[in-house]
Amino acid sequence: MLKKLIFSALFAAFITTLNVNIYSQSEMPAFDFLRVDPSAKASSLAGAFDTYTDDPNAMFYNPASLSTITKSKVSGGFGKYLLDMNFGAISYAQKYKDIGWFGVGVKYFDYGTFDRADEQGNTTGETFGANDLMLSVGYGNFIYEKINYGITIKYIYSGIAEYKSSAFAVDFGLLYLMPDQQLAFSFGVNNFGTQIKSYLDTKEKLPLDVRFGVSKRLEHTPVRLNVTFAKLNESREKFVQHFRAFSIGAEFIFSDNVSARLGYDNESRQDLKLGTSLGIAGFSTGLGIRFADKYVFDYSLNSLGKVGSTHRVNLGYIFN
Repeated sequence: MLKKLIFSALFAAFITTLNVNIYSQSEMPAFDFLRVDPSAKASSLAGAFDTYTDDPNAMFYNPASLSTITKSKVSGGFGKYLLDMNFGAISYAQKYKDIGWFGVGVKYFDYGTFDRADEQGNTTGETFGANDLMLSVGYGNFIYEKINYGITIKYIYSGIAEYKSSAFAVDFGLLYLMPDQQLAFSFGVNNFGTQIKSYLDTKEKLPLDVRFGVSKRLEHTPVRLNVTFAKLNESREKFVQHFRAFSIGAEFIFSDNVSARLGYDNESRQDLKLGTSLGIAGFSTGLGIRFADKYVFDYSLNSLGKVGSTHRVNLGYIFN
């Protein structure tokens, strides 16, 4: 009965969120680092990760995935971005008695050190830094065996020199699994919240993200295809443009211990177009290896076209 009440409350929150916020994100939001893929596995699939199960990093995309964790797991990742920027994430998930599944996550972004200048552009000899941080706690459970639901509460912090900003947000997620058909569907609302302290006097919106995902293990093949539509709430000039921010990921599962991945991010590819050249912008690839039954290594390479590329690595541990 309690599960049904929680599920009903989450579903009502979904509807309320959509009614209030659909098509509302037309300006550049604050804390945009929340949209950067935190894990190597998810990044190699171009962020098409909403339907993934039994992975603690999946809570960053859909908290409903928490209730698919089979054993307690921890994962830590690090990435190199452009212009010497560094970022990383840590996640942990486990089941607690019969209450449900819980997860904690940390995500950070370090933009490096900058030279301070006066209003005329003259350097003063002083430097300052900039960084972002997110702390999250999630809960997941299931109802009717196939319907998983979850919620994550997040505290977000950002600092640029002496200017600070903070916010609270929640993620809601649903995950419907069809094991016999090796098919899964997901729906989520991420970053639904408000800025509680602004950099200056004007409060900014958070990067609200309404997402839908589907994945399918192709019959008689080692391939799992994943498709995610993100930013469905953002305003567009034409209806079809609401589906512009989609990602496709393909995982080639050679064994229980080795897999290779390819991804395509349509929005990134369009945004990274320079002149008439696109190159391989928006494409990603990666590799996953599990060894000794308890250690997991993931690597990803993401192309930003002529701008450059990013690398991520993750190490995970599975507790007995």
